[in-house]
Amino acid sequence: MTREPKQDRSRVTRSHLLEVTVECLAELGWSATTMSVVAQRAGVSRGAMQHHFPTREDLITAALEVMFDARMDQARKESTDLPVGAGRTEAVISRLVEYYTGTLFKAALQVWTAAASDPDLRARVLPLEERFGRIAHRMAVESLGVDDSDPVTHRLVQGTLDLARGLGLADVLTDDSRRRTEVVKQWAAQLDSTLVRVPVATP
Repeated sequence: MTREPKQDRSRVTRSHLLEVTVECLAELGWSATTMSVVAQRAGVSRGAMQHHFPTREDLITAALEVMFDARMDQARKESTDLPVGAGRTEAVISRLVEYYTGTLFKAALQVWTAAASDPDLRARVLPLEERFGRIAHRMAVESLGVDDSDPVTHRLVQGTLDLARGLGLADVLTDDSRRRTEVVKQWAAQLDSTLVRVPVATP
């Protein structure tokens, strides 16, 4: 029987710890997502976890960063499935809203809330939030096929991301899916009549 190389086992363990951390944050909240709880759920010893992540803050910020990168990679792959022409704007906004109503956003929300009253944690989180914002904006621009150099279009794309985040917040306590669907449809119609599209090159 071939044994898995130590380096590969270490990488798998690290990845599993990060996934469990995000799940704990979304399900249990910031206060209850302790090193001990994550280690127990992940099925590893506290010492093994601290080998990868010496502190709770190291663990949680790494979890958010890695999970966000994975979600963005998935979004890039899914972008090829978006409809062309009619319905594309609504499909793009729906995808954005799905991100902000998913497990990763609920986990991140717990961290952002804790960071509001913890200067050290805030110093760790702010660079991540800025990076997340830039990447999400760029992907929205690419998916919508709009001219981000146009000031109005730039603000509308940012407003779309803010709208998606707000709908995600509304979904935290209750299922807001019915109203959310209608808001997305109406906002997509508004964008279609306002956004400046990137000209399509003719052969």
